[in-house]
Amino acid sequence: MGAGGAGEAPGAGGSGRVHGASGVGEAPEADGGVLPGGDLIDRDWGLDELAEAYAYPEPAADGPPVPWLRANMVSTLDGAAQHDGKSQPISTATDMRIFGTLRALADVVVVGAETVRQEGYRPARARAEFADRREAAGQGPAPVIAVVSASLDLDFSLPLFTSPLVPTLILTGAAAAPDRVATAEKAGARVVIAGDGVGVEPARAVRALGELGFTRLLTEGGPRLLGQFVAAGVLDELCLTVSPMLTAGDAQRIAGGPSVAVPQRFALVSLLEEEGFLFSRYQRS
Repeated sequence: MGAGGAGEAPGAGGSGRVHGASGVGEAPEADGGVLPGGDLIDRDWGLDELAEAYAYPEPAADGPPVPWLRANMVSTLDGAAQHDGKSQPISTATDMRIFGTLRALADVVVVGAETVRQEGYRPARARAEFADRREAAGQGPAPVIAVVSASLDLDFSLPLFTSPLVPTLILTGAAAAPDRVATAEKAGARVVIAGDGVGVEPARAVRALGELGFTRLLTEGGPRLLGQFVAAGVLDELCLTVSPMLTAGDAQRIAGGPSVAVPQRFALVSLLEEEGFLFSRYQRS
């Protein structure tokens, strides 16, 4: 589940009350942010500043562009990635504003089929506030949605397939059922093979998207898909909203599935705060 779920953020065009946080804020001192010694400065962040703070790394001057895979998730204090099967109850309006910003910066949003079904995914829409930025970066008007599915058991009558601004991709394996592949293609989706078997191989998925020209990758989960990316060692960055809520219960964590032999260390890049919500950004060490 992405930060706040699959819908576009209500009121996402406004400036949010997001604050630079102690020791890691990226705001210049004159405008607010962090003073020497790590003191917190409270100020508003607009959409342009959020876009700058969450900008993808600049590509290397030499060599072909390399895909950068970023995840965006939300978790409660006790580790729940959802409540009653959805992430919206543990989110906030500012979380959704950051969610919308991260989408607006991405070439493609990678999401698992189960999350598409649970969260009611819709096509990404063009955002006027980011139109110039996307054009300057050589991007289309909106990010492509790429659905990871082994079975292709999807409702192809949904707007995600019938009326996207840009065609929806489906990442699947070479052994996927031919009739389901044909149904997907007839519905207007583009099927991309990213595995030798039935399922998708995470590293192959990243590579396949890069070969299509998509290098700014964003995944919004769900937890099993994120866990597969983590286990494969292909996740470059995690944007995690920590919600100041406790839910108990048996909700999923933000990442599930296979474990890694040695825990992977990520470095804190930035941290913002609003009303107890922490908006963190970590990158591979």
